[in-house]
Amino acid sequence: MHTDVNTLFENLWQNYLAVTPSAVKVHELLGSTQKDNIINDHIALRTFNHEKIGLEKLAAHFLAVGYKECGEYHFEAKKLYAKHYEHPDTTQPKVFISELLVDKCSPELQAIVNDMVDSIDADAVTNDDFLYSGTHWQVSSDTYKKLLSESEYAAWMSAWGYRANHFTVNINELAKFDNIEDVNQALKDAGFALNTSGGEVKGSAEVLLEQSSTLADDFAVEFSDGKMSVPSCFYEFALRYNKPDGEIYTGFVAASADKIFESTNAR
Repeated sequence: MHTDVNTLFENLWQNYLAVTPSAVKVHELLGSTQKDNIINDHIALRTFNHEKIGLEKLAAHFLAVGYKECGEYHFEAKKLYAKHYEHPDTTQPKVFISELLVDKCSPELQAIVNDMVDSIDADAVTNDDFLYSGTHWQVSSDTYKKLLSESEYAAWMSAWGYRANHFTVNINELAKFDNIEDVNQALKDAGFALNTSGGEVKGSAEVLLEQSSTLADDFAVEFSDGKMSVPSCFYEFALRYNKPDGEIYTGFVAASADKIFESTNAR
């Protein structure tokens, strides 16, 4: 496992950029081309609640570089469970890790996921690069579509595996913008499609967090039976408000996160 938090995030970032070309344009639009001018609020990772690669196995990589567990979240309809982690150095991104509760899914989905997980070398899970190692399996485009009919989340995992599902611009730290509506307008003016599930802005000042996101890029995946373009990763935007005690809110809002997951929906 990595011992340096910055190296870990740099590798996650490069791996994300490789399948999310629009991220560079987002940076040019909102900050400068140097990513240092854009502060990353959080990243999100996906997995399955399988003992070999469950949420805690991913979290171990962040605990190793100083992160602490902070909150937990339930998404009944999507059959997901999640936790978020924070670093003592508040300039480091928060981390949101979710897992699909495979046991609550159909026997067919369970069988496909178990096959995928069987392909992962047990040692790979603790390797430095596991969080950005992509897929350890190959599925057919038909299998992808089968998963998609039941769980977009499982289908995304089958195509992309282990990598940051999204990075998040911290709007509070932007020089050119001070509210989420202006950020959204600038994105739309530049031709970006936004996730409109639950409205363009998810959350509110009342829940101390406002979020929006682009729709995931379409990117070609080499399935076992040929190439097919499917949604890859997206960029999120977050504006945080102060709690009554004057401290900034650092948690997440399940009702909003529920809609953010839909940024990778196949269109």
